[in-house]
Amino acid sequence: MELQSARDKPRQPKTPRPASTVIFTRHHNGELQVYLLRRSSRSGFMPGNYVFPGGTVDPEDCAPGFWKAHVDMDSKSISRRLGGGLTVDEALAHGVAAVRETFEEAGVFLAHRSEQTWDDLEKVCHRREAATLPKGWLRDWVVSDGWTLAFSLLAPWSHWITPEARSRRYDTRFFLTIMPSGQQCIPDTRETTNGIWINPEKGLGANLQGGIPLSPPTLVTLHELLQYHDMKTLEKELENRQWGETRLPLLIRSSQETMIVLPWDPMYDQVSEIDVNALVKVPLTLDQDFSRLWYQEGIWRPVQNRG
Repeated sequence: MELQSARDKPRQPKTPRPASTVIFTRHHNGELQVYLLRRSSRSGFMPGNYVFPGGTVDPEDCAPGFWKAHVDMDSKSISRRLGGGLTVDEALAHGVAAVRETFEEAGVFLAHRSEQTWDDLEKVCHRREAATLPKGWLRDWVVSDGWTLAFSLLAPWSHWITPEARSRRYDTRFFLTIMPSGQQCIPDTRETTNGIWINPEKGLGANLQGGIPLSPPTLVTLHELLQYHDMKTLEKELENRQWGETRLPLLIRSSQETMIVLPWDPMYDQVSEIDVNALVKVPLTLDQDFSRLWYQEGIWRPVQNRG
């Protein structure tokens, strides 16, 4: 019987970098859909996986003295809606990164300006497609063109931290937003190679078939969204939703197996070894709850545990 150590991690884990991710949702063809981007196969983190748009918080995002004057929420509102363990300055930086990264990766600009026209959005999208955006582009556009970042469109969904065993680690806030009208998602073709709108149930099914390989947080999020059959019920959830408990998965490796134990697993705090032979190595049905993911043939699959 082969046992694995559940504490497969560096002696000094890397400090996770702050990051932001945005879950775009829409109601289309009678169903709730989310937008997923496929990361480049050359990416150093989750290569080839489908994820939500997002990235790290850059130093330029951490300038509260500047950004507070260029978002559509005051400090009190930011704290009430997006705080939950974050200071106002931290929440502000995560929100700025969310706006910046989603435009860079998906081409959706969560911002507005006075007397805005459709031509304004077309112009900024053309600037993204015509050339690589320079460092500091968002701040420059805010100053030169009078854009205000639409924090009011962002709602907290979840808080993930990359497992300690990973060499690249991120402390990520997952925001959720409803796709703004008049815009479309377009992958950047550099960091991301493909973009799709898909219903959560279909996305989970395609993951199990190998057609849409999902990253673990994306898989968990799609499973959570199964309970919302339309935008009305999802919008109701967003009214009072907070970040919730931090999600720090446990990564377990051996020469042949890789598994993730999620924080709500009953044995998360006690487990020191995992009996791989005790796993039921068949996928669960899409609507069954799970607390472990098994990496098999390039796909993360929910599994039952009988250890």
